[in-house]
Amino acid sequence: MSTLIQSAKQFLLIDFISAFWLALRYMAKPRPTLNYPHEKGRISPRFRGEHALRRYANGEERCIACKLCEAVCPAQAITIEAEPRDDDSRRTTRYDIDMTKCIYCGFCQEACPVDAIVEGPNFEFATETREELFYNKEKLLANGERWEREIAHSIRKDADYR
Repeated sequence: MSTLIQSAKQFLLIDFISAFWLALRYMAKPRPTLNYPHEKGRISPRFRGEHALRRYANGEERCIACKLCEAVCPAQAITIEAEPRDDDSRRTTRYDIDMTKCIYCGFCQEACPVDAIVEGPNFEFATETREELFYNKEKLLANGERWEREIAHSIRKDADYR
C-alpha cells in the first residue's frame, strides 16, 4: 500500500505543489530582512555596547570614585585614580577603560551604586587603530552625553528586573 501512495505522490507532484504553495504564501508577507546601514533593528534594553560615563541633570559627573567597577572587572580593563575635592567628596581624576581587554560582561554596570558607568546602545564603534580603543574619562563622558536619552530609557525599562 505504501508503494502505491508513494507512486501517486510522485505522479501527481504533491511535494512540488506543496512547496510551490508555501513559496507563494511567503511572497505575500513583508520581508524580514533589514537594509542594515539605512534600517536599524530593535535593541534590547539589556544590550551591552560601548561604555559611557553619565552625568546628573545639573551637569556634575555621577562617578563617586568608589572603585567598585575596577575591583569587579574580571578582565582588569578599568583603571581609576581619584582625589578628594574641597567639599570632602571624592571624584575621579582618571577613568580609563581598555576596550581591547573588555569582555562586555556588564559587571561594572551592575556594581556601580549611582549608575555612573553604563554599557550603552552603541554597537558601531569600529576603529582603524588599537589606540582608539583606549577610552579616557573625556571620551567616556562624551559617550554619556551623546547617548544619555537612550541610556536613561533603557534603565527605566529594565528597572523592574534590577
